[in-house]
Amino acid sequence: MLKGKSILITGGTGSLGKALTKHILTNHPEVKKLIIFSRDEQKQFQMAQEFPTEVYPQIRFFIGDVRDKERLMRAFKDVNYVIHAAAMKHVHLAEYNPDECIKTNVGGAQNVVHASLETGVERVVALSTDKACAPINLYGATKLTSDKLFIAANNIKGWNPIKFSVVRYGNVMGSNGSVIPFFLNKKKEGVLPITDPEMTRFNISLQGGVDMVMHALEHAWGGELFVPKIPSYRIMDVAEALGPECEKKVVGIRPGEKVHEEMITPSDSFYTYDLGTYYAILPTTPRWNLTEFIKEFNAQKVPNGFKYNSGENSEWETVESLRSLVKEHVDPTFSI
Repeated sequence: MLKGKSILITGGTGSLGKALTKHILTNHPEVKKLIIFSRDEQKQFQMAQEFPTEVYPQIRFFIGDVRDKERLMRAFKDVNYVIHAAAMKHVHLAEYNPDECIKTNVGGAQNVVHASLETGVERVVALSTDKACAPINLYGATKLTSDKLFIAANNIKGWNPIKFSVVRYGNVMGSNGSVIPFFLNKKKEGVLPITDPEMTRFNISLQGGVDMVMHALEHAWGGELFVPKIPSYRIMDVAEALGPECEKKVVGIRPGEKVHEEMITPSDSFYTYDLGTYYAILPTTPRWNLTEFIKEFNAQKVPNGFKYNSGENSEWETVESLRSLVKEHVDPTFSI
């Protein structure tokens, strides 16, 4: 489905943006263009060394900010698919700089929606986060707002055949700023700071995130919010897996953090369907026939009151599995 298509990734120099770039160029070399849109010129410079145009003539690097609609309009010209990965994502920084978080995560989402509607983009997949589900921090609240903007965009498109969808998942193993690289670095000091010994998180690999985006690009009918079925881990198991010899010092939960993350609440259950590999939270008023959707994807309605959170998950990583995953996905030289 990507042959001859032009794809743009906002926030394309981030962990997932780079993983998507590698996946697309490796598995779909017949793409017409792959545009990396971000505001960090240093990261673009570094990524251009990793993906030189001499080897990958399809790639383009486009400096810009999702806050700037005019720049987006220019970048989206002749683009078929947009993957919106740009965001201000650090919980504590968002709490301290709320205006900046709102401008990027909410204003930027609005700009992506309107630029897409006005330039002939065919499909948009926006990245969400488990923190957008029943949010207690500003980052989560802005991402929930972003999710709502993209889902509602399907109602204002009029004659336009464009489709907007959202993918929501938990912590990406090894991504910038996540706990595993943080612990690997702190291990050198002999002390691993633990926010709360009871804390749990969902866990997904970068490739798992890439697969979700590609699934949504190919299969979304417009308005779905896709949620993966993924394991959880206990923060104490992560600490034991990475630094069994280290002191585990409890430092307390940071502002805006939860002990357990959620991806589907009981209130969402009335609109949630099991698609096999993923769940999909459907729009309350879909623009398509629900009966046909159920038949097409063999979708099974979840029970009313169903919830999906990291503390009550049925699938868990162990200390041993975490060590294997770190070696596979984060640091090939890792050993205990």
